[in-house]
Amino acid sequence: MSFREHVETLAEEILIPILEENKFELVDVEYVKEASNWYLRIFIDKDGGVTIDDCELVSRAFDSEFEDKDPIKEPYILEVSSPGLDRPLKKDKDFARSLGEKVEVKLYKSINKKKEFVGLLKSYDDDSITLELEDGEDWSIARTDIAIIRLAILF
Repeated sequence: MSFREHVETLAEEILIPILEENKFELVDVEYVKEASNWYLRIFIDKDGGVTIDDCELVSRAFDSEFEDKDPIKEPYILEVSSPGLDRPLKKDKDFARSLGEKVEVKLYKSINKKKEFVGLLKSYDDDSITLELEDGEDWSIARTDIAIIRLAILF
């Protein structure tokens, strides 16, 4: 396990009881370096959406316990936020919640000279997703070919 994975796993272990107690859902945790700064990002959600007060509550509860364990020696920035409307679908629970919804899919490489698809998410498994395209045709796409998939934002 890499150090990054260790930090993310430890963060999740600390977050789960905090989030369960407050009826939040853990969407994602990432420990990443951008430019010269390290970020520990925590994305939470709840029915009705997340407020700034919710983010502050989770940040304070998490930070105190995480700092006691002191896993990160270099400076980092802690961010707690909602994943937003355009959040990527990453985990099976994201796919399950989005079944029947319109999604945007961007691929690493073209299929039939296209790298972007929009359609209804009909099904998914460990290996692939199936979209119903606007013309009614079903397309199966390997999950390993997907660069990003997220809910389509309709205006």
